[in-house]
Amino acid sequence: MLAGISIDYYTRLEQGRERSPSDQVLDALAVVFQLGHEATEHLHELARAKHSRRRPASQDHVVDSRLLRLMDGWTLAPAYVVNRRLDVLAKNKVAVALYEGLQHSDNLLRLALLNPVARDFYLDWEHDTSSKVAHLRANAGMDGGDPFLQELIDELSDGSEDFRRMWDRYDVQGRTRAPVRFHHHRVGDVITDMEVFSIDSAPGQKLIVFQVEPGSPSERALARLITGRGSFTALPG
Repeated sequence: MLAGISIDYYTRLEQGRERSPSDQVLDALAVVFQLGHEATEHLHELARAKHSRRRPASQDHVVDSRLLRLMDGWTLAPAYVVNRRLDVLAKNKVAVALYEGLQHSDNLLRLALLNPVARDFYLDWEHDTSSKVAHLRANAGMDGGDPFLQELIDELSDGSEDFRRMWDRYDVQGRTRAPVRFHHHRVGDVITDMEVFSIDSAPGQKLIVFQVEPGSPSERALARLITGRGSFTALPG
């Protein structure tokens, strides 16, 4: 009634017998459900996903060489590229140093939820991890045909009670800009501002960059961290 549609039509939507709701219907339902901007966009993407085609999952591991060169030039800005599943596809040398020795660092969710050290590494672990789970929840709804994504969800569900708790919230709002605080076992706290960029030439890939305040203790910590380390590292696909 609140959305201005009939009970029969809404029932067919819920049961999957109506698969082409108009944008007006979706917007009305978003208002009734009190969805935020990102959740409303997610609702529209779910409705359109059945009519769109995505790249095969096997192609989302290829990182453009020009982007790798760009990342390598950032000497005090940790940066890496991830895919929809938050697999880490490539890191620059600062990120390699920041994440050194951390088990499961090939995937941001495995690191956060299956490595107990992550609770010390991420000073705001609950908030950071919740946003990663929300990112995965959004992509699971739109890319349910990716078998690797479902395998990751199953692995995290089996291995982490915290994942099950966060997954059951059905949050879909990730972060694109936020402060992120790390604690590195050798140099102490590193306080950063995170920016997330979509890579238009590779749909599904994101470039994540962490910047520190110039002249700050965090900048000095990163400088100490990378002393004597090698050059850019690209991870095997």
